[in-house]
Amino acid sequence: MASSLVQFRTEESVRIKASNICEKLGIDLPTYMRMCISRLIQENGIPFSMKLDDNSDSRALEAMRAASRIAEENGISDMSLDEINAEIAEVRKQAL
Repeated sequence: MASSLVQFRTEESVRIKASNICEKLGIDLPTYMRMCISRLIQENGIPFSMKLDDNSDSRALEAMRAASRIAEENGISDMSLDEINAEIAEVRKQAL
């Protein structure tokens, strides 16, 4: 699948704040943007809300680290987004 570059301009202070939030969630800003675009298409609209409150900073980061560790232990840490979505779709089919 060919990829293309998507760019937009924002104030530097806004980019820094957004990057800091993503870092606390255990991802980087480009990953977040890819997640948003993918889910926007899947849901045909704004699909989710990810928020931090005073208590969630360390819990969210710890959860992401635990998920990464479990993925590494099970040999699935290098799965592509398409592979992950295919796994999810298969589990959903079996649940019906």
